[in-house]
Amino acid sequence: MIKPLNPKDLYRSCDPNQFTFETTADLEDLTEIIGQARAVEAIHFGTGIQQEGYNLFVIGSPETAKQAVIRQFLKRKAVTEPTPSDWCYVNNFSQPHKPHALRLPPGQGIILRRDVEQLIEELRTTIPAVFESENYRTRRQVIEEEFKERQDKAFKELEQQAKERGIALLQTPLGLAFAPMRRDRVLNPEEFQRLPESERKRIESEVAALQEQLQDIIRKIPQWEREIREKIKALNHEVVMFAVGHLIDELRKKYTVLPEVVSYLNALQQDISNNAEDFLRRPEEMPAFINIPESRFLTGASAFRRYQVNVIVDHSTAQGAPVVYEDYPTYQNLIGRIEHISQLGTLVTDFNLIKPGALHRANGGYLMLDAHKVLTQPFAWEGLKRVLRARKIHMTSLGQMLDLISTVSLEPEPIPLNVKVVLLGDQLLYYLLCQFDPEFNELFKVVVDFEERMDRTLENNLLYARLIGTLTRKEGLRPLERSAVARVIEHSARIVGDAEKLSTHIRRITDLLREANYWAGEAGHKIVNAFDVQRAIDAQIRRVDRIRERIQEEIQRGTILIDTDGEKIGQINGLSVIDLGQFAFGRPSRITARVRLGKGEVIDIEREVELGGPIHSKGVLILSSFLSTRYAIDKPLSLFASLVFEQSYNGVEGDSASSAELYALLSALAEVPIRQSLAVTGSVNQHGQVQAIGGVNEKIEGFFDICKARGLTGKQGVLIPASNVKHLMLRRDVVEAAAAGKFHIYPVETVDEGIEILTGIPAGERDETGNFPEGSINQRVEARLIALAEKRMALAASAKGENAHE
Repeated sequence: MIKPLNPKDLYRSCDPNQFTFETTADLEDLTEIIGQARAVEAIHFGTGIQQEGYNLFVIGSPETAKQAVIRQFLKRKAVTEPTPSDWCYVNNFSQPHKPHALRLPPGQGIILRRDVEQLIEELRTTIPAVFESENYRTRRQVIEEEFKERQDKAFKELEQQAKERGIALLQTPLGLAFAPMRRDRVLNPEEFQRLPESERKRIESEVAALQEQLQDIIRKIPQWEREIREKIKALNHEVVMFAVGHLIDELRKKYTVLPEVVSYLNALQQDISNNAEDFLRRPEEMPAFINIPESRFLTGASAFRRYQVNVIVDHSTAQGAPVVYEDYPTYQNLIGRIEHISQLGTLVTDFNLIKPGALHRANGGYLMLDAHKVLTQPFAWEGLKRVLRARKIHMTSLGQMLDLISTVSLEPEPIPLNVKVVLLGDQLLYYLLCQFDPEFNELFKVVVDFEERMDRTLENNLLYARLIGTLTRKEGLRPLERSAVARVIEHSARIVGDAEKLSTHIRRITDLLREANYWAGEAGHKIVNAFDVQRAIDAQIRRVDRIRERIQEEIQRGTILIDTDGEKIGQINGLSVIDLGQFAFGRPSRITARVRLGKGEVIDIEREVELGGPIHSKGVLILSSFLSTRYAIDKPLSLFASLVFEQSYNGVEGDSASSAELYALLSALAEVPIRQSLAVTGSVNQHGQVQAIGGVNEKIEGFFDICKARGLTGKQGVLIPASNVKHLMLRRDVVEAAAAGKFHIYPVETVDEGIEILTGIPAGERDETGNFPEGSINQRVEARLIALAEKRMALAASAKGENAHE
């Protein structure tokens, strides 16, 4: 018969003497990422390769602190990389709805903005001064007098010609007119009518000719005015160039290595020349955007907004490439947005209202995003994929894209994109995207898979100690002594549920260190010891174990029926785990089996009422296969068996109770009672091998707590799969009870080993003749099945005879 496990197999302690340090303050900071060799290799590859589509998708539990780890790694790498360019949007003077994007060296964006602001500020003083100068006034007066002289000369010549012909040129309320004249006196109509007809005809002919000359002069006046305006415009241009030229020449010389900036300055100079009158207006005469705050240097000059430089990406204080994490990845927060202002009931905008998105800020570096958040924001995922495919940031508002609004908008020049996008998600989300989004695999070719556990070796124990020291210094916590480090390592193994592994759930370990530091402070300790760590662990459990206590209380009160002594046929204590997120505990459940004559059916009542999950149902079906292929194989399986979890009102899932169900079924068939002081966990296959299950520690402790509350008798214990022994990290009180012989853990490999422990009767193996030993469990089961089969055949023959007689 299988013997109980030795107490040393129930808990793998961490010997503090393996460490040479006294406290974690003696240890160096850990700079590497422990337990994540595969992930680190993937990060190196993904951040190193520069070909298109090699963005990263990071898989792992949030407890692994993958975001902090990735960010720390990226920041270390980013510092060694060149700082990317600044980006600005400036006015496109020929097409204002299509602003130009300017790329400048790091830190030059705000310098250009300041230079242009200072230029405009100077011109607001210089241009009015030049236009008010004596030289300008004189030259303009000359041009204006030239026009006046030309006009006066034309009219004087016409007047002289008319006078020589006896005709006067008169100024009337209706304009210029001609009238006959005699002896320097204008004739009235009566006098004109008394003139000879030939004289009248001559005068009318002369007036007609003069009128034609007058019309010709009047037609030439607009042309002369245009010529004058052109001359004044040329003078103004000359004057403005004189005022602006040397100032802009200085800027052109300053930015001579940046052709795009020089082109912008040329266009700026031309627009200033064309709109010099804006500099001559008083501030209250300026057109303005309503409610738009003025530039710091251009107060009261909203008309000069077109000359501002909108710096959307500034790296003046950056060192290396940017690492950006966008916590709220909406479409606009990723791509950027174009804001609008309400002016007189209309939404208007200009290039100064272009706002950058996370992709702009991360351009030339790294952008970290939570995949789930991106996918749940409307249009964010499609927008992200579009810019990654195009490798350009094309800014389009959602309203414009969906044709929801019709307002004045902009078409900013796209900005080239060079960024590594790092998506953070879980395995399920990654596999779903691979399956259902054909573009995903083309854009995110590098998967970074974070491990949730690492090997528990002496070398890794020391690395873990350094990790603990690094975390305490980072959090400003008290150092830990060696025994406390050892207790944290032991608890880490318990978190992962494996005595041979350590958890890489850095967040949980950090929380434990914080809480241990608190309890050390409460106790007045300057250094955290093992007692402080244990107190923190106990306090964590205490805060979340209310439901466990209620269930155990109901078991003690007899509301939930669980036996821990005596023997029963077809009844056994199965074990399950209830997971409450950060806390899981074991719960014993009574499993019963009933058998009678039937057609070879094993009924899972949980499945029949749709409380059993598919994996649990699979385990029950395996029991049918086990019975039909092991016992009385030359006879039809002729039983009707029912299995049920008693007092189960919620769903049942998993196959960890399939061995317990089989034991109950064998007990019912063999009519042999099972010891109720034992509980069972483990799945079983068709060959009767007991297989490993999860949550073995919680299950053992769940049954132990019930037994301890009722009083340990030395006969109580739990049967577990032998393959789960390496996972045992049981509580101290369980280990101490086992060492005192009051509680036992039995490792079993087969159903035969388990049934012997549960019944105290050998299972039995077939001899040379193919028969099981008399009185063994297997012999009794086979005999019962044969009897049921023969009875079924006899009933069938009798029914057939009665039908033939009729």
